Amino acid sequence: MAKFQPYCGKAYAAEVVADNQPSDAWQQDLVVHIRDCEANVIRMPLHVGEDRSRTWVLTRTEQGIDFQHIHLHEDGTPDDVSPYGGHTVASGEANMQAFPVDEASKALFTLNGLDVSTANTWIISFEGETMYYELTRPGREFRVAVDLSQPIAEPPAAWGYNP
Repeated sequence: MAKFQPYCGKAYAAEVVADNQPSDAWQQDLVVHIRDCEANVIRMPLHVGEDRSRTWVLTRTEQGIDFQHIHLHEDGTPDDVSPYGGHTVASGEANMQAFPVDEASKALFTLNGLDVSTANTWIISFEGETMYYELTRPGREFRVAVDLSQPIAEPPAAWGYNP
């Protein structure tokens, strides 16, 4: 969590650097806004082109760190598959944390016909002035690099954003 402190309140350009199932949806400008950094919660809206539906939320717990993906529609209502994520099961490292899918997310994925996602693990890591967001599961690799070396103009608030 401490790794985020120097970047709090700023926005950064990002790009997909690995995707073994490419989609046109991700071939747009990506912006990660490390918008809110509280003592135990970090909120980072992710903008994909004009789509402002996503916010990553990291929460420190007594057992480690919880990582949730909040997806809201333009009117602020939650998507059917929101929130979803996972919790650390090991202490990880200062520069890398892994978040295997939690039971609530598995149930949500199954309910919505996304059984393949019940094996997800998300990883957030730092290497120099780059933050990486990664989704892995059998047969799937997706990785986004966030360039923390140069802040950019802050984007509009994420849809329905209410910290």
